[in-house]
Amino acid sequence: MPNLDLDVCIEQLLKKQLLGEALIKEICERTKQVLMRESNVVHISAPVTVVGDIHGQFYDLIELMRIGGYSPHTNYLFLGDYVDRGLFSVETISLLTCLKLRYPERVQLIRGNHESRAVTQTYGFYVECLKKYGSPTVWTAFTDMFDYLTLSVVIDNRIFCVHGGLSPSIHTLDQIKIIDRFREIPHEGPMADLVWSDPDPGKEEFAISPRGAGYTFGSQVVKKFLQMNDMQHILRAHQLCMEGYSVLFDDELSTVWSAPNYCYRCGNNASILEVGPNGQRHFNVFEAAPENERDGPLQIQNQEAREVSYFL
Repeated sequence: MPNLDLDVCIEQLLKKQLLGEALIKEICERTKQVLMRESNVVHISAPVTVVGDIHGQFYDLIELMRIGGYSPHTNYLFLGDYVDRGLFSVETISLLTCLKLRYPERVQLIRGNHESRAVTQTYGFYVECLKKYGSPTVWTAFTDMFDYLTLSVVIDNRIFCVHGGLSPSIHTLDQIKIIDRFREIPHEGPMADLVWSDPDPGKEEFAISPRGAGYTFGSQVVKKFLQMNDMQHILRAHQLCMEGYSVLFDDELSTVWSAPNYCYRCGNNASILEVGPNGQRHFNVFEAAPENERDGPLQIQNQEAREVSYFL
């Protein structure tokens, strides 16, 4: 498929139209080639707009791009958890993958804990692929591609960006650079910690995480990591914030959350974080897209009920 027209693919996906199975396989293969060349720590420059968890909430992804600007006019850094839980994981990850392939220097994709074979088989993406394509081929193409996603990004040598958080095994960026990331996320170890860990404002050091993977970490851990790596701030996603974001540890760590009304029932706000050239940070808060009202879980349930009654 030498004549892959990514602009046509992106245009189709923006209208929420699925791409063909063969096309997705080709796009994933080509994206792997791009991602393979990236370090485990990708260095980028501001201005950049940072996006937290999306979780298959396609209409809210479009909403945040309406607010933040479309690629390539806005540089984007996505912090992971593109799939699972929401209704449109296939459309969401298809669009983000095409944008990464079309604008590799302007779109950065970090791996989240849901970019994993094990997790997606439990939380929806696998079943959605089966339902929309009739086979696991598309799921396999995307989950193979997930193995190539970078683990972290550094903005202007001052802001460390990761999906989850820190690890007791990692003190410096050089220790992240040597992780073998081209594989399924392991159950434990530094790679698992980066995608699973959470800050705990009540703690100073590391503690066992209630999630069953990764750790919780406190103010002293953050302070030491920033000092050792000569940085100013840690930016991450991974945790639902009712206000759309949270700032902890005397403004040394932020969480950005980009799935409004999470799971179509939590009632939370969402945000994107605009990082300016001088390191200034502005959270742009937004609510769920109105399109969810006409093409959301309520409509899907009604449709399925009608289909069931038709066969009774």
